[in-house]
Amino acid sequence: MAEDQKVDTQLFQLLSNLLNQVEELTNQEEVELRSKIEALGLEVTKVPSKSTQHLNELEIAKELDKLSAKLDDVDEMISSAMAADPEVQSLLSGTADVWMPVITATADERRNFTASIGDDNSEKQAKSSSE
Repeated sequence: MAEDQKVDTQLFQLLSNLLNQVEELTNQEEVELRSKIEALGLEVTKVPSKSTQHLNELEIAKELDKLSAKLDDVDEMISSAMAADPEVQSLLSGTADVWMPVITATADERRNFTASIGDDNSEKQAKSSSE
């Protein structure tokens, strides 16, 4: 773990040095980019807090039951909205390829999905700022 932090520190130091060079060459201060690099560096090197609450199997089962009940409520709301309004049914059916993978994804799949959307947004921003 210490080695990972060392690599992360080196990476963000490299990014900072590259940004300094770009600023020197362009004679423009890149405040927004610098703050993003610093924020990302802090986020990457953040140590997760330890859970103060240790749940036993019975408590975990109760929490899962609560989540299951909430999902049932959501399912009922969606079903009734679809039955009441054909436009809702059409909209949900037409966009299921977008929202279903997110709902049914594992936590790791959601993180990867979120990361890929962040990458797509970065590319779009880079394109629009270069135009």
